Amino acid sequence: MMWQSAKALVARDLRLLWRRRGDAAQPALFTLLVIVLFALALGSEASTLAKVAPGVLWVAVLLSGLLSLDTLFRGDAEDGSLEQWMLAPVPLAWLALVRTLTHWATTALPLIVSAPLLAELLHMPHAQLPVLLASLLLGTPLLSLLGAVVAALTVGMRRSGILVALLALPLYVPVLVFSAGSVTASAQGLDPTGGLLFLAAGLVLALVLAPLATAAALRIAHA
Repeated sequence: MMWQSAKALVARDLRLLWRRRGDAAQPALFTLLVIVLFALALGSEASTLAKVAPGVLWVAVLLSGLLSLDTLFRGDAEDGSLEQWMLAPVPLAWLALVRTLTHWATTALPLIVSAPLLAELLHMPHAQLPVLLASLLLGTPLLSLLGAVVAALTVGMRRSGILVALLALPLYVPVLVFSAGSVTASAQGLDPTGGLLFLAAGLVLALVLAPLATAAALRIAHA
C-alpha cells in the first residue's frame, strides 16, 4: 500500500509539473542568471572567478530552491488533497517524504546534472568537480528536507514567501558552509572529507526526522 500510494503521488506530481513546464524551469533559469551576473560583475579574470566559484554556485542553488519552497504543499492544501493525505491508510510522514523527494528530483537534480557546465562558466578547475558534485548530491536533498518542514509550518498562511525564506535560511546556513567549504578545501589542497561526512550525517538524520516533523507541522497547520 505504501509503495502504491508513492507511485500514485509521484505520477500525479509529474503530470502537474508537465502542465506547468514554465514554472518548473524557473529554478534552473534563476541559477544560470545568478551565475552569469556574478561572472559579469567580477570580470573575466579566470583566477578571480575560480576562487569564488564554489560559494557562487552554492548560493545560486540555495536561492533557487527557495523559489518553489512556498508551493511545496500549498496546492494540496488549497484543492483538498491534504485532507485526503491525512485520511489515507498510509503514514502522513511517508507521503511528505515522497513529495519532498519528488520536489528535489524536479528542482535540484537538473541543477546537479548541469553543474559541470555552470562550473565552467566560472572557470572552476576540473579537479574540483567531483567534490562539487558530491556536495550537491548530499547537500541539496538535505536542503529540500529542511525546507519541507518550514513549508509545512506556513502552509496555512497566505503570501508567506518572505516568512518561508526567513525561517529556512538559518537552517540552510550550516549546509551552505559545509558544502561550499568542502569544495574550497579541495581547491586549497586540503582534505574535503570532513565537510562531506557532516553533510552525509545531516542527510541521514534529516531522512529520519524531517518527514516526521513535516507531518506534525502539516497537522498543526491544517488544524
